Amino acid sequence: MCTFNTISALKEGDPSVFSDLFHEYNRKVYFYVLSKTHSPYIAEETTQITFIKLWNYRQQLDESEQISRLIFHIAKATFIDLLRKEATRERFLQQEKSAEGDTGNTFHIIQSKELLLRIRQLVQEMPPMRRKVFELSRYESKSYKEIADQLSLSVKTVENHMSLALSHLKKLLLFLLLLLHLS
Repeated sequence: MCTFNTISALKEGDPSVFSDLFHEYNRKVYFYVLSKTHSPYIAEETTQITFIKLWNYRQQLDESEQISRLIFHIAKATFIDLLRKEATRERFLQQEKSAEGDTGNTFHIIQSKELLLRIRQLVQEMPPMRRKVFELSRYESKSYKEIADQLSLSVKTVENHMSLALSHLKKLLLFLLLLLHLS
């Protein structure tokens, strides 16, 4: 397949070219990711998402690049995002387990739940766009790039919203923690 013609045809929305690319590269992408992650689940998810992104973002493809290079670049970025989301989810589950597993200390469990409730209230009080950026990042584990694309913002704007949100939460949470320890 000639790269220029392939990318050009893909940009024009030719489904047969996309189908050919999928059949040529889907197993290659799968085994590439599997070799890096040793996770069939991550490899399968990455492969599917890679080809969805290839189709959805076909208009932005650089016709001077090799198609294989573009596909594997998308795959690498995708599996890194998935691994990061998985790690975030694992940390959250571990924190919840440790909070629930400490049955001998009901007082700390109640404090933790109150603190989580208060955090959610503080998030709800944020300006709408800052709240949306925070929720997409922290509750849905989206990358800043994904958030920027979804909300039609620049990555820098997303970073600024997150910085302001986290700074605001830290100040208020320090105050709340002090109050909890004093009581």
